Amino acid sequence: MSKIPSTPPGGKGYASSPCMAEETGLYDPQAAAARHAADVARWRKAARSRLRAERLATTVAARQAAGDALSGHLRQLLKSRSGGADGQVISFYWPIKGEPDLRPLMAELHAEGATIALPIVETKAAPLVFRLWTPETRLVRGDWNIPVPPPSAPALTPATVLAPLVGWAPGGYRLGYGGGYFDRTLAALTPRPYAIGIGLDAAQLPTILPQPHDIPLDVIMTETGEQFANTAS
Repeated sequence: MSKIPSTPPGGKGYASSPCMAEETGLYDPQAAAARHAADVARWRKAARSRLRAERLATTVAARQAAGDALSGHLRQLLKSRSGGADGQVISFYWPIKGEPDLRPLMAELHAEGATIALPIVETKAAPLVFRLWTPETRLVRGDWNIPVPPPSAPALTPATVLAPLVGWAPGGYRLGYGGGYFDRTLAALTPRPYAIGIGLDAAQLPTILPQPHDIPLDVIMTETGEQFANTAS
């Protein structure tokens, strides 16, 4: 994190101490907030790069084991919440960049009666759209070349959303890829879906330095089980 300099440009010190800056008119709260936001953005970018590199460095076998373990934990969570997935609309994700692969669970839950959706960026800087997926769906290339259902697939409103994590922190906070799409979506959907962050134990951070737009998830799930659960959900 960058530090706010104790002297202004030019090297001349202030006549009064920093705590008097507001009284002297030299303190600009909007500028200070902008500097802080810029510092947070730089720190998050570096954290994303590090965590993605570490995830991609894991072996294929380790990734498969993590995906299998997560699938088992998710089954138990769905069962404990509503007796199973039958009749539920659940949004999964198509794995990219070493994310845990839950596609076998998608197919299994579909066969058991769940309605499966995948998220799509149809408008930049807007909430996600969720469209129906089945094993027979012919996927097309969407944002970031991620396979997604075609525009002709029905739009759905999920009751449960799985959100892949780059990093996570206590309190249910998610470090994503930086586009803000899941935060916008959770803020826009009514009723809000039950949001489950999917990540790895190794991706835990002490904090993501939460900002006003960061919306905590209901559960953080890793390969070893629940790491955070909002008991008020």
